Amino acid sequence: MSELKDLIARSRWSATHASANGTAKVPPTVADLADIASVVRKNILVMTTAVNSGHPGGSLSATDALVTLYFKYLRYRPSEPAWPSRDRFVMSKAHASPVVYAVLAEAGFFPREELLTFRRIDSRIQGHTHIKTPGVEFSGGSLGQGLSFGLGIALAARLDGAAHRTWVMLGDGECDEGQVWEAAMSAAHYRVDNITAIVDRNNGQNDRHTNEAMGLEPFADKWRAFGWEAIECDGHDIASLAAAYDTALAVKGKPAIVIAKTVKGKGVSFMENNMAFHGKAATMDELRQAFDEIDAAMRRVAV
Repeated sequence: MSELKDLIARSRWSATHASANGTAKVPPTVADLADIASVVRKNILVMTTAVNSGHPGGSLSATDALVTLYFKYLRYRPSEPAWPSRDRFVMSKAHASPVVYAVLAEAGFFPREELLTFRRIDSRIQGHTHIKTPGVEFSGGSLGQGLSFGLGIALAARLDGAAHRTWVMLGDGECDEGQVWEAAMSAAHYRVDNITAIVDRNNGQNDRHTNEAMGLEPFADKWRAFGWEAIECDGHDIASLAAAYDTALAVKGKPAIVIAKTVKGKGVSFMENNMAFHGKAATMDELRQAFDEIDAAMRRVAV
């Protein structure tokens, strides 16, 4: 545990400005966001290895999309998690809680060291997201519910005349659930344009590829047929993600969805496209290898 504590303590991103949450003095650059993403990836691995449990694969695939969202687009106040004007983020694939917690820790909602309490008794950060965690809006467990929940928030905001926006992240395998499409149909029917969905399209669900469980293609066209503006992007290219989010924010009169094409386990060679790491933590030796790979990738970016 002492080595894990040291790894958490040394995981820091190098930028000196605050996050882009409405109080930032200097907006983050693409390089800054990549830097944050590398730290988030490391901390996802540390917290799951510490307890030998959790879901690293789908957390790593969602890292770039979530970092770009939190540090460039979302409005929030870490010191006031219930700030009424905050934007709302709903993690529908709630088993990918490690990426949510790692991002919230970097954003300042709670100390990074608390990540080492992941999944332990009486911890505020459990295996699925829960509203007892500062910064978490939605208690998740069963898949397929987050878009409905987010739609409710967005409709309430419209009724209240509130300006905050709702973002919902879905897994692609989660889109096998009928409730997802009921929510999609409702959002289009009511022309809800203050909600944006993001699909982590990593082509994996649990122990298999999505096309083995249920074919989803033509995925983007399905959303378009349901009345959504569907925007496809590279979910590991921060500039591509930002362009997709900008396009989604400009859509009026209907909901928008960003389909981020990702790789399960992204950033760690032995985890990439390896469905075994959907719900399996790295060993200590694997963790050290993963840190070396993430650091090497960041050095290449810096050059």
